Amino acid sequence: MQDSNIKYDFSDQVCIVTGGTRGIGREISKHFLNAGAKVIALYKSNHEKANAFKNDLGELSDRLTIESVDVSDYHACEEFFKKYSDTSIHVLVNNSGIRRDGLLLMMKEEQWDSVLHTNLKGTFNMTKFATAAMLKNRYGRIINMSSVAGVLGLPGQCNYSASKAGQIAFSKSLSKEVAKRGITINNIAPGFIETELIDDLPEAQVSEYKKQVPMKRFGSSQEVANTVLFLASKESSYITGATIEITGGL
Repeated sequence: MQDSNIKYDFSDQVCIVTGGTRGIGREISKHFLNAGAKVIALYKSNHEKANAFKNDLGELSDRLTIESVDVSDYHACEEFFKKYSDTSIHVLVNNSGIRRDGLLLMMKEEQWDSVLHTNLKGTFNMTKFATAAMLKNRYGRIINMSSVAGVLGLPGQCNYSASKAGQIAFSKSLSKEVAKRGITINNIAPGFIETELIDDLPEAQVSEYKKQVPMKRFGSSQEVANTVLFLASKESSYITGATIEITGGL
């Protein structure tokens, strides 16, 4: 599949990608690097995979910085942005996300709290400080990695669906607050994408999900990353508060 990032030039731009060393985030980071950006890829605790990602990039790694930050921790996010207070931030991709599936009647409080803290509070934490940095230059692009679960709802995912729907509502509100300052905030709602986030799904469930997708396949992380680059580009300047579904027609 041909990458679309050759159409975009992110030279001299700094892009932050949370969850940026694995899965979809890894692909997004690579796409930005290939388009000339400097990338700060955040991860929570898997130092081995983060370092392996950087080492695999060859010369591109010169423009990649990896940082261990728990996005659900407000003060950790605040300290991260203080560290880059002299750096112009152009793009933020809120990609960090976790699942703790279970039927609501069986769901433990920890399952609810951990998902909402990472997926939704993490978006609040990172976006608040990124927006403050972007206001200085009257320019910014914020993309939230939501999910089709936040649009359709999926059984066994009340916590995950609520967090992803929250991201969409959050973006619609914030887009109206910062539009005059040249900052856009949009959402991408992937359907079933072939990443480690769905690796634990039973084979029978995967087969059943594919039957529900009109294209009869799962999407690729490259297809998601291509859309991220468009929303992060100057070419998308009149799109804000929107949600783009990448679902194969689900």
